[in-house]
Amino acid sequence: MAVRVSGDTFDTEVKNAGGAVIADFYSDSCVPCKRLSPVLAEIEEEQGDKVKLVKININFDAELAEKYGVMSVPTLIFFKDGEEVSRINGAVKKSEIVSEIEKI
Repeated sequence: MAVRVSGDTFDTEVKNAGGAVIADFYSDSCVPCKRLSPVLAEIEEEQGDKVKLVKININFDAELAEKYGVMSVPTLIFFKDGEEVSRINGAVKKSEIVSEIEKI
């Protein structure tokens, strides 16, 4: 199950988590975000041992979106040992996300 993070919990859940983390920056009113959500849940179920999924709602945590330069949603930021290693903007196919996971 994806963890909802905020500015208060981001460091603990992402920066200090170790390993691979996908940060899903989304908005409740975003249709592409809603389409991507079940894809991410499926990936998390299949690859939960390889990667942790966290969700950041930009409406409630705008300062995190600003800090990471998120200009549109959905934006997936991939972290490895607390450092950003790549990102994907927009709703993409499952295979593209899995490919990014395999790179980390």
